Amino acid sequence: MAEAGIKQRAAVIGSGFGGLAAAIRLQARGIKTTVFEARALPGGRAYAFAEQGHVFDMGPTLVTAPQCLEELFAIGGARLADRVELLPLDPFYRLQWEDGTRFEAFEDAERLSAEIDRIAPGDGPGYARFARYSEAVYREGYENLAGAPFVTAASMLRALPKLVTLRAERSVYGAVSRYVRSDHLRQALSFHPLFVGGDPFATSSIYALINHLERTHGVWFVRGGTHALVRAMVTLFEELGGELRLACPVEGIRLDGRSHLVRTAAGEQRFDLVVSNADVMHTYRTLYADHPRAARMARRLDRSRWSMGLFVVYFGTDRQYRDDVRHHTILFGPRYRELVREIFYGHALPDDFSLYLHAPSVTDPALAPPGGDTFYALSPVPHLGNADIDWDRVGAEYAERILAYLEQHAMPGLRAHVTVKRWMTPRDFQRELGAHHGNGFSLAPVLWQSAYLRPHNRDRHIPGLYLVGAGTHPGAGMPGVINSAKAAMTLIDEDFPR
Repeated sequence: MAEAGIKQRAAVIGSGFGGLAAAIRLQARGIKTTVFEARALPGGRAYAFAEQGHVFDMGPTLVTAPQCLEELFAIGGARLADRVELLPLDPFYRLQWEDGTRFEAFEDAERLSAEIDRIAPGDGPGYARFARYSEAVYREGYENLAGAPFVTAASMLRALPKLVTLRAERSVYGAVSRYVRSDHLRQALSFHPLFVGGDPFATSSIYALINHLERTHGVWFVRGGTHALVRAMVTLFEELGGELRLACPVEGIRLDGRSHLVRTAAGEQRFDLVVSNADVMHTYRTLYADHPRAARMARRLDRSRWSMGLFVVYFGTDRQYRDDVRHHTILFGPRYRELVREIFYGHALPDDFSLYLHAPSVTDPALAPPGGDTFYALSPVPHLGNADIDWDRVGAEYAERILAYLEQHAMPGLRAHVTVKRWMTPRDFQRELGAHHGNGFSLAPVLWQSAYLRPHNRDRHIPGLYLVGAGTHPGAGMPGVINSAKAAMTLIDEDFPR
């Protein structure tokens, strides 16, 4: 605790969405807050770069559950709509397979029903039952649990009866398969866990809530790119009196009584509490390396299951492909279950891939130069702990394979029109973002690593340490990390009364 009459001070490590959300809540609460960011721009994985008139978001690309952002901005005394413009996407995305089948995930229920009847005749009633199940899971898994901290076994036990009723031990794919028969529709309804680092065949069916989340709150894109939302959050934080230190990596943190001494190249600074938005393994293995509890936690994390790695190729073209792709296009390769197994458990780079193609200039033409388009293509790959791939050697070849696949299946003549190209590999995620094993989404969202069984929003043995971001409850994804800050703030309010 700070001494009487002295304002409490908080350090937030990392300026990803979870860190910025926590910083806004802390500063609005009257706790003097400093955010330390190792990179030269805020945003963590929501980094951005521009080249030759193309503006690239390097990480998150869509907004779901905008109400959690509206709540956050309101806490800071602002309106989200006054700070950023959210553009609705309809369809939410296009799915396509190598046999020529396409599925448009429309927001409108009637158009969606027609799509289901077209690609999966007879599965309409089954989809309707699945939609009701998804709503039930959403009510319990998102509305009741996502923003609530799980720091005691009792909190988990209270939720257990409902989770048992909803058959949370089933996988998302297993739950979907109970309702629909078409293989295409099963893939269309079960791929969402990949957006948060989960294996559809192992991730708890609680994540089937994403279907209802999208249907209820829509899928949105931020005009100017996702980094425009980062900038708006930084502006709000600084208006509230907070301090952001860029290009200022934290080298270590040690405890002095109940104070946390945060060490950077400029020296040590004393804080009453620390909120870490850093990779959870980095928090325990590196930042708190001198604390015995941290060493034990790092050993436990080393035995945990981590999300897959990501290979992302960013590219710009001197022609437009807006008639060929949607803002979000999912291209399924020749295998689904087998490929997913190799991505999560294999020890080599698979020969084939499925891709997520992001085309932001389809919605916001200002993100590309006149006559051109801006893209990134993401391929899930094994993380470095499973497959120690020499990405510095194979990265260029893999990027070319992805562009060749897109040219063959979606974008005619693509490679002749690419003017800007760079890529990011799991090794880059490890080096630049401190991601353990170069993972894309921290700990995998399996049932035995969820809620109370995930690293807690408040550390039980290091007083004054709180966690936000993908590695703690409730997990990855923009709504997840924004809600992790809400859960952590609930605990901070308990520990540091007004």
